[in-house]
Amino acid sequence: MKVNNAATANDEQEAPMCRTIEVAVVDYRDLSPPEVPAPVPGDELSLIPPLNFAMVDNGIFRSGFPDSANFAFLQTLGLRSIICLCPEPYPQANMEFLKAEGIRLFQFGIEGYKEPFVNIPEDTIREALKVVLDVKNHPVLIHCKRGKHRTGCLVGCLRKLQRWCLSSIFDEYQRFAAAKARVSDQRFMELFDIFSLKHLPMSFSCSRR
Repeated sequence: MKVNNAATANDEQEAPMCRTIEVAVVDYRDLSPPEVPAPVPGDELSLIPPLNFAMVDNGIFRSGFPDSANFAFLQTLGLRSIICLCPEPYPQANMEFLKAEGIRLFQFGIEGYKEPFVNIPEDTIREALKVVLDVKNHPVLIHCKRGKHRTGCLVGCLRKLQRWCLSSIFDEYQRFAAAKARVSDQRFMELFDIFSLKHLPMSFSCSRR
């Protein structure tokens, strides 16, 4: 995959795992919270969250793939970034929404395999976590197709950084995956090495569960 920004010499030798797409010239790099328009009375019924939407932590959300029916709801979050874990090209309607809202897209292509052929690339998850941990990207929405497996693995690895115990990490994963829970995903989270990420600052909660 290609990155829109100019590549360095090293980048030309190694294909990046993340495709970063700049969709607007709006500068949200300051850390002041974005202004969110006040809801109009009577409009609550038009605010439809994406499938499996939930708050992960302050400034971090998760869901399945959002579509046009969810755009009004997403506007209320004041998003600065979206992390997509699907490899397919982002839909044109979604790209137009991101451009209009000044939202930056980080796309990490992880194939949606089914057991027993599941292959979650650890390096890709690690790069996605770096985006999640950077407060300049907050508020951020993490999503895959259904918000279950790929999103669940990324959030589970984040929980390890937050020093959650494995039973709590698995409980959260299973709450979203339900009958589709995969032993291979839970094994991946259990074995994921957070050592290389421990030096990164975390501005949100790190409570032990």
